[in-house]
Amino acid sequence: MNRKLLLTGILVLMCAITLPAQNISIVPQPKAIRMEEGHWVLQPGTALLAATSDARKSAAIFNEMLEAKTGFQLNILQYSPGEGPVIHLEENLVDGQEEAYYLNIDDGGVHIKGAGKGLFYGLQSLIQLLEVRETAVVLPRLEISDAPAFSYRGVMLDVSRHFFSSQQIKKILDLMAQLKFNTMHWHLTDDQGWRLEIKKYPKLTTIGAWRDSTIIGQYYDFQPFIYDGKSHGGYYSQEEARAIVQYAADRKITIIPEIELPGHSSAVLAAYPELGSFDVNKDEGKGTIAALNDKGEPLDNDISNQVPGYWGVHYNIYGPTPEAYQFLEDVLSEVMEIFPGEYIHIGGDEVPKDHWETSAIAQKVIKKEKLADEHELQSFFIRRIEQFLNKNGRKLIGWDEILEGGLAPNATVMSWRGEKGGIAAAKMGHDVIMTPNSHMYFDHYQAEDKTTEPLAIGGFLPLEKVYGYNPVPDALTTEEGKHVLGVQANLWTEYLATNNKMEYYLFPRALALAEVAWKPKDEKNYRSFIQDRLPHRLLDFEKNGVFFRIPEADVEISIDSESGRHKVEIQPLVAGARVYYTLDGHKADQTGSLYAGPILTPIPGEGQGPLTLRYVTVTPGGRSSNEFQVLIE
Repeated sequence: MNRKLLLTGILVLMCAITLPAQNISIVPQPKAIRMEEGHWVLQPGTALLAATSDARKSAAIFNEMLEAKTGFQLNILQYSPGEGPVIHLEENLVDGQEEAYYLNIDDGGVHIKGAGKGLFYGLQSLIQLLEVRETAVVLPRLEISDAPAFSYRGVMLDVSRHFFSSQQIKKILDLMAQLKFNTMHWHLTDDQGWRLEIKKYPKLTTIGAWRDSTIIGQYYDFQPFIYDGKSHGGYYSQEEARAIVQYAADRKITIIPEIELPGHSSAVLAAYPELGSFDVNKDEGKGTIAALNDKGEPLDNDISNQVPGYWGVHYNIYGPTPEAYQFLEDVLSEVMEIFPGEYIHIGGDEVPKDHWETSAIAQKVIKKEKLADEHELQSFFIRRIEQFLNKNGRKLIGWDEILEGGLAPNATVMSWRGEKGGIAAAKMGHDVIMTPNSHMYFDHYQAEDKTTEPLAIGGFLPLEKVYGYNPVPDALTTEEGKHVLGVQANLWTEYLATNNKMEYYLFPRALALAEVAWKPKDEKNYRSFIQDRLPHRLLDFEKNGVFFRIPEADVEISIDSESGRHKVEIQPLVAGARVYYTLDGHKADQTGSLYAGPILTPIPGEGQGPLTLRYVTVTPGGRSSNEFQVLIE
């Protein structure tokens, strides 16, 4: 659209446009919407009233989004110009809730009321309501009262397995903010790379941030592994990290950094092997206690001295030594200077105990502290780190393995191995974030037929399954359920090496998660989500350069009462998209039949099986989906 024509048209045209309630496509869907008749036309000269600096910051972000959508910005003022309609941001609590907001659109303009976060969320709803129609920018007349069901609404991004630029992280933060997520869990360290500058330990980034090569294909595709021969790595300077933290904070998102311990530490030990469980100063560097696993095989007792380019659980772990504790306290001190949020994530997952079992140093600690075994040693290790964090006014979060050997007193648990760990922690009175791999691992395939999808780690997590998740398990009482702070999706990146692939695996599932995190379970409706809201949001995503997975269409198969033939109806889940199909069993692409309305299918002869609908969805921007198949029966 020609922007000059649009601006001219807005100034002269006040045509009557009716926006029915079913076009209200805000994601996540607000708690209560009351529709009025008619519309309000937004003009470039409209004043956006924001009295406080925080409100003006939110207004400026809204203006950037508005310009991208309409070609113009509004005038941000502290005081009313005295005449004409305005968008008024009133910074006051709604119903005593920091994230609640009230939004009203009438002939006088727009009124949004809320605290700092509430105002920001009201503006995010407003930008989704806004519609460009020919030569007018219009908003429906309505009233919205809204508030989230959960206080923690998160997405985890793993930048250790594959490094992503600051620009890409900010793009994801923008999209999270639009969907009213309030937490990004940033997985900064793991075996395959250390991604944050620590000034006291420069080798973490000169050595630990880089690997020589990375395996190709799935983990089991090639035995032995085939490597790509390309160096991979990168890290965020402290200045870059601070800029990202501020960028997120402006969008009401808190970033929780994760510094893995005591396991997933190969990148660290490649740089500083003396932090392991063995005395490298005596040129031993190996365990001196003979021990066998359940199969009668010797336990691993050797520190790997390079950053690995393959996935899985590695044996390298920190030693329970004064040097390791000092290192971690030094690192966490620098981390806390960059990340002001109350939580620090310490991992605590997938810690093989081979090095501790074969280490005279570790066994001496177990004996001295009267610990039962290596599991209690892990708990001892984590409690020491928690004490340091608590002393510095921070709280510890860890994966559910931190329950093993006794939970640190004030820890919050992220339950990833199903819900069992979260249930146990909540019953013990600990706060919990639900992120079970059954429903919240967004690195899993999005189609049951994995051959139709880009390479992933495994599993099958369709959109409907994400939407159907309830973060509060039925096994918890009402009081115990209050310890479930919210829900988080995890995007591990072993097999996600590009920006497009990151976005493909996040979206559209993150839109479903947004409603899981915002709405009580009895207010969710999957049919309404995919029919009324998702198509419009995905069209917006395409216009804004987001590389989402084009989902399966909504296909309804019934029997036509007059002919007795199967009737097939197809609704693509991207607004304005086209569907091309075949019914003869052969490949569907844009050479197939264009869907233009309900299809009455041929009738197979006696002994012939049911027909198969094969189809692709082609977006208004020209992207084609994978080919999908539905048996007609």
